[in-house]
Amino acid sequence: MRAAVAILALAACGGSGDTVGDAGEVRDAPLGDVGPVVGTFKVSLVAGASTAAYTSLVGKIYDGVQPEAIVWETAASDGHCTLLTPRVPFCATPCGASAVCTETDTCKPYPTARAVGTVTATGLATTAGASSFAMEPIANGYQPPAGVQLAYPAFTEGDKFELAATGSAFTGPFVVGTRGVAALTINDATIALQSGVPLALSWPAPAATGSTIHVLLDISHHGGSKGKLECDLPDSGSASLDAGLITQLLGLGAAGYPTIIVTRATTGSAAISAGRVDLVASSTVERAVTIPGVISCTETSDCPTGQTCQADLTCQ
Repeated sequence: MRAAVAILALAACGGSGDTVGDAGEVRDAPLGDVGPVVGTFKVSLVAGASTAAYTSLVGKIYDGVQPEAIVWETAASDGHCTLLTPRVPFCATPCGASAVCTETDTCKPYPTARAVGTVTATGLATTAGASSFAMEPIANGYQPPAGVQLAYPAFTEGDKFELAATGSAFTGPFVVGTRGVAALTINDATIALQSGVPLALSWPAPAATGSTIHVLLDISHHGGSKGKLECDLPDSGSASLDAGLITQLLGLGAAGYPTIIVTRATTGSAAISAGRVDLVASSTVERAVTIPGVISCTETSDCPTGQTCQADLTCQ
């Protein structure tokens, strides 16, 4: 496997061999075929409620896969959506600060962040009118340097932009590209969950093809998540989440301030010696969800007379 990854990494280094997949994403190496994700650069459109909208760019690459302390297991699925429930492994001997318990009595060390040389962005607009700038590693992470502010939006929907790394002692040079997305908005004024009823969502469809929609519906995170519903959908402008999955999610329980997070994204990838580096362009909307019988609170004064605010931020 490592030999195959090394061959693909050499192909990615030149930056001219990228392809456009069936969904329109720009790839320097095929998604899913070049090992696990060890690094991600995220270019995000952020429409702040109390601040002006802005574009952010952050990136970090590791020498291995980030271990997860929670194992998410599939409870049900309908093809596009999957209901996941958490399982927390137990290790009799504590793993300490440098590792995490990933399975029973199995501690996995955290990987180390690595520099990949100078990373030059091309095709991202700055407020000064430039379309190219270089980033040097800071604590082995990447973001625009001081004095460089990205425009909003920093890319044009459907147009390609690239990040090119010069390489380091950790890995050779590589280029990764993807395409810009349109800012996402949700048409639905209220998002209400009800047992036995599918959840309808709608949004303006994109002018360019290639983006996808990811939905994360977590209604119990403030009480210690009991489960979540994740969906990967075509960016067609509308979707209906299965009534059965909604019923099962509600059956797991809800906490205060339940939310739904909807993300429009395109992803490109490049192979390096340790695995895969993804470049993601995205726009995310987070909205409150209403659930019959759930009253959210931060203190008892938020609750009806006779009820108190609980640790899970619900009135009871």
